[in-house]
Amino acid sequence: MKIFLKFLLIISAFAVAESSKCNSADRSLLSKAFASVSGFNITWFNNSQPNCSNPPILDVKLASRNLSGSISWKFLKNMPNLQTIDLSGNNLTGSVSSALWSIPTLVEINLSKNKLGGSIGIPKPASFKSSAIRKINLSFNRFKNFTFLSNFLNLTFLDLSNNDLQVVQLNWLTNLTNLESLNISSSNISGNIKPISGLSHLKYLVVSNNKLTGNFPADFPPIGKLQFLNVSFNNFSGELDSKMVKRFGSSSFIHAGNFKTQNHTELPHRSPIPPHKIPGNNVNFIQKRKPKPKTMILVLAISLASAFLVLAIGVFTYCVYKKRKMARQNKWAISKPIQVPFRFEKSGPFSFETESGSSWVADIKEPSSAPVVIFEKPLMNLTFKDLIAATSHFGKESLLAEGRCGPVYTAVLPGDLHVAIKVLENARDLSHDEAVAMFEDLSELKHPNLLPVSGYCIAGKEKLVLYEFMANGDLHRWLHELPTGIPNVEDWSTDTWELQNGSHNTSPEKLEWHTRHRIAVGIARGLAYLHHARSKPVVHGHLVPSNILLADDFEPRIADCALSQDRVGGSTEADVYSFGAVLVELLTGKQGSRETIDWVRRLIKNGEGENALNSRLRLGRDSVSEMVECLRIGYLCTAEAPGKRPTMQQVLGLLKDVHPTPLEFV
Repeated sequence: MKIFLKFLLIISAFAVAESSKCNSADRSLLSKAFASVSGFNITWFNNSQPNCSNPPILDVKLASRNLSGSISWKFLKNMPNLQTIDLSGNNLTGSVSSALWSIPTLVEINLSKNKLGGSIGIPKPASFKSSAIRKINLSFNRFKNFTFLSNFLNLTFLDLSNNDLQVVQLNWLTNLTNLESLNISSSNISGNIKPISGLSHLKYLVVSNNKLTGNFPADFPPIGKLQFLNVSFNNFSGELDSKMVKRFGSSSFIHAGNFKTQNHTELPHRSPIPPHKIPGNNVNFIQKRKPKPKTMILVLAISLASAFLVLAIGVFTYCVYKKRKMARQNKWAISKPIQVPFRFEKSGPFSFETESGSSWVADIKEPSSAPVVIFEKPLMNLTFKDLIAATSHFGKESLLAEGRCGPVYTAVLPGDLHVAIKVLENARDLSHDEAVAMFEDLSELKHPNLLPVSGYCIAGKEKLVLYEFMANGDLHRWLHELPTGIPNVEDWSTDTWELQNGSHNTSPEKLEWHTRHRIAVGIARGLAYLHHARSKPVVHGHLVPSNILLADDFEPRIADCALSQDRVGGSTEADVYSFGAVLVELLTGKQGSRETIDWVRRLIKNGEGENALNSRLRLGRDSVSEMVECLRIGYLCTAEAPGKRPTMQQVLGLLKDVHPTPLEFV
C-alpha cells in the first residue's frame, strides 16, 4: 500500500510539472503587448504541441512582417520562457522600456531597422541584476542615451550603429569582456577610445563616422586578433604602416585622423565628401601658399611639361582605340578554326572550336611559352602545352559546358590534379598585368563555400582560369536534370547519409529536405563572406544554380566570383535577390524565374506557402513548417525595393535558425 501511495505521489508531481508548462498565458500576454501594432496576427503562434493546450512561447521572431505601431513591453516581462526577440525590418515606433531587459531568460534581441527612438531604457546597474543576453542589435533606429551596459557580462555581439546616441564617453563598454563584435558607427559618439582597449576578445570592430579620439593602435583592443576594422571619419592620432592598410583595406582609414606613416605608407584620402566639409577632420592637409616669384618659371615649366604629357597620352589612347576597333571588326576572320591536325611543334595561333560551333584562339607562337601558374604548387612546371594535351586539344569530349563567361573544360593535369578550365571570353581586352592582378585577387577569395581557384594561364589574349573539379556537377543539374527520386548518380540517400549521421529511420523526403537546407546555408555563408568579410564588398553579380557546384559531400561551392567585367553596376542587394530566387528554386523545384518568384510571393503573403513546395518535399509532413519558413526568407530576399532586403549576414542567421532534425549542420 505504501509503495502504491508513493507511486501516486510521483505521478501527481509529474502531472503538476507538465501542467505548469502547458498552462502558460504567453499567447494572451503577447496579444496585449502587440495590441497597438497593426499587421500583427496571434495565429502566427498557433499551438505546435498537440499534448499541451497552451504551450510557452520561447521565441518571438517577426522580422520584416510590415508591423507598425508601438509595443507594450511590460507584458513581455511576464513571459518567463522568452529567449529570442527578433522584430527587425519593420516600422515600429515609440521607445523601449526597462521591462524588456528584465526578462531573465532573454539571450538575443534584434530591433534593427525600425523607427524606435528616445532613451533605450536600460536600468542603472544598482537596480539591475546581471543579464543573460548575448546578442543585441539596435542598429538603424533613432535611439539616444544608451549608457548602462556594465551588467551585460555575457554579451558577445553589440550593434548600435546608425543611431543618435550623443554619447561623450565609452566607459559603459569596459565590462563587456566577452564581446566579439562591436559596431557603433554613425552614432554621434565622441570621447576617447581608450575604455574599450581591454576588450581582448573582439574580432569585429567598426567605430567609423563618429567624433572619437585616441592613439592608434595603443588605445585600441589587440589589433592582432581583429578580423575586421574600420576607424574612418574620426579624430584619431598615431602611427600607420603599410601592413595595417593592406590588412584592413585603405577604406578603413579614410579621414580617420592625424596619422604618422611608416615604410612609405600612403594615407588614404579618397572620400565622397570634400575634405574641407568633413567635421573634425585633420588628416595631414597642407595649407596652400601663394607661390613666390622665384618659383614662377619652374611652375610654368612643369605646367607645359604636364600639358605635353597629357597630349601624348591622348594620342596614344586614340591609337589603341583605333587598333582595338579594327581587331573587333576582323574578329570572326581571325577566330575562324584552323582545320589542321594538332602538333606540339606547330606555331600559333592555336584555334579551338566549341560544341556550338563558335571558336576561340590562343594567339601565341609556341604552347610551351605560356606558363600555367598553380597557386598551391608554385614549383609545378606546367605550360599551355600541358593544357592542350590534357584536354585533347580542347576537344568537344572534354567540354563540360559553354558558360556565360566562356567554355569550360575538364582535365587531369600531371600530378593527378583534376581541374575545370574556364576560358574567359570577356577578359580578352585585359592587359597581361591586369589579368595577373585579377587572378591574384581571385586567389585571395578563400572560403569553404567558394569554388577554389587552382591557378591560371595567359595564352596571348586568352585568359584561362583553373578551378578544382567538382564531380557532382552543378545545382541546376541536381534539381532539374537527374531522374526523379535519384538526387545523385550514386545512391547517397541511404548508406552514405545513414553512416555519417547514424539515422536509420529518416525518410528519403526528409533527407532531401535536409540536403536542400544544407545547400541553402552553404550558399548563404559563401555570399556573406563575399559581402561582409572584406574591407570592400565583393559582388557576385550572377548567382544562379548553374554557378553553384556541389562537392562530394554536397557542400555547395559558389563559382564565377568577380569574373565578369559587366558587373560594375552590380550591388549586394542584387545578389541577395538572386539568392532568394535560388532558395525558391530549391524548395519549389521550379526554375527561379520572375513568374515563379511572383507566384511564391503571392502564396506566402496569403499564408499558403505550403502549396508552393515541391510535391516530393511535401511528403515529409513534420518538416513542412521549416520549409515554409525558408520560403519566407526567400520572400524577404526578393523584396521589390532593394533597401528592404536583408543583408546576407542576416539571411544566414535566419536560415541557421531553421533547425532541421535529426541532422546537425555546423
